[in-house]
Amino acid sequence: MVFFFTRPKDIPKEGYDELVKLFRNCDVDNNGRLSWEEVKAGFRKLQSRSPLYRTYRAFQMADQNHDGFINVDDELDKLVTYVLDCYPGNSNIKLRLI
Repeated sequence: MVFFFTRPKDIPKEGYDELVKLFRNCDVDNNGRLSWEEVKAGFRKLQSRSPLYRTYRAFQMADQNHDGFINVDDELDKLVTYVLDCYPGNSNIKLRLI
């Protein structure tokens, strides 16, 4: 039997600011850098079906200096752009911002 998996809920392009806020809130130690666990927590808040894979790909896309962190000031835009590319569409989503 073949199963077809649907994508997680679509995130609208207008949700850019909310995604920035979501990932900034994931910086729990307030050091201006997102660690692997902090980014993975962000994908969990987005209810990703595969937060580990999404985190891996996010670091490939956004961690330009390969230091193991995503700098909130310099690299966050690339992370959010990656997230928007993963969830294209224009339906509304309620981001659970903590």
